[in-house]
Amino acid sequence: MILPDSVVRLAKESGTRPEPVCFFAYDLDALRAHVTRLTALLPDRCHMFYAMKANSQAPVLEALAPLVAGFEVASGGEVAKARAVDSDIPVIFGGPAKTEQEIAQALDAGVTRLHVESELELHRVSAIATEKGRDCDILLRVNLRGPFPSATLAMAGRPTQFGIDESALPSAVKLAKDAPGIRLIGFHLHSLSNSLSSPAHLEMLDLYRRKVEGWEREFDITCEVLNVGGGIGINYGDLDAQFEWEQFTEGLGALVADTFPEHWREIDFECGRFLTAACGYYATEILDVKTNHQTTYLIVRGGTHQFRLPSSWQHSHPFTLVETDSWHLPTPRPETYREPVTVVGELCTPKDVLARDVPVERARPGDVLVFTHAGAYGWEISHHDFLSHPHPEHHYLP
Repeated sequence: MILPDSVVRLAKESGTRPEPVCFFAYDLDALRAHVTRLTALLPDRCHMFYAMKANSQAPVLEALAPLVAGFEVASGGEVAKARAVDSDIPVIFGGPAKTEQEIAQALDAGVTRLHVESELELHRVSAIATEKGRDCDILLRVNLRGPFPSATLAMAGRPTQFGIDESALPSAVKLAKDAPGIRLIGFHLHSLSNSLSSPAHLEMLDLYRRKVEGWEREFDITCEVLNVGGGIGINYGDLDAQFEWEQFTEGLGALVADTFPEHWREIDFECGRFLTAACGYYATEILDVKTNHQTTYLIVRGGTHQFRLPSSWQHSHPFTLVETDSWHLPTPRPETYREPVTVVGELCTPKDVLARDVPVERARPGDVLVFTHAGAYGWEISHHDFLSHPHPEHHYLP
């Protein structure tokens, strides 16, 4: 993969500084261009919210705020980050473990709506909204029976902590209709994560439509807002075979125009990875090259405590090697040549692996590996202080 010149320049600084290179870089111009293209293809009534859990760094949020319909948050901390960036941007609040303090904070911050995941949470929202003398718009998150298309993670269709079991929906709807201080305006149906098939994703949305139309008839309610979740993925194994967004939005336009009732005024997406992954790079210097039991290892500064995504999802993350010519030690410079390598970090565990059995032309200590598509669920989900190594730098380009 061709790297931005600015990222290559940062990587090549390895020979001019005392500490090994280790940084995240985020191409904000590329991010803006990507998200502008994605949102422009959405059909009428469809809105793109950004799921902040993927990457909640302030420069990223500031770049996205003018381009998306709002932010999707899952904690009081994320509510605060969203409001620090924009005091007026729409915010929708999900997650299975909202505390009473977070619900109150959300209402005080003027969130657009809450996605409620249990009957107890309904009672909590009702009590807090009533105490504050407010009416709170809510969606009920439902854990559907499925079946669903294949994806890296399943959020519904099996036992998970997310949403209200479909069989328990009658009781939850009755409570939502009767409880003071809340207004049921629709449903939240986020069922999977990292879907890579646009036809399968469209089939799932059609299933959502049939389910919600049935609930409207069964419970005598009107759905105004349908949140279809995120879940659109990144193919880390083959960067040339990504989710077909243009094909998807073309099919989505027909699906919405031909089959979604007109009173469903808003169909929300809440994507994270799909928006920010490609703008991010994780660069880490090779500290050593060695072979154990016929496996060649590149040992790097950094690892899963900084970039946990490959370990979490059990894949080899794609990288580009940037060669550097300077070598400051008065010793031989080991190298590997035209053989597969396994990239490991500096932690004292054999699970600290970023990539396995990847062919490289040549690799030496002092060279830098730049992992692409590192803009989502990289630094954010990592155990930063395990072994107390230095944190990586963060660069925002331009």
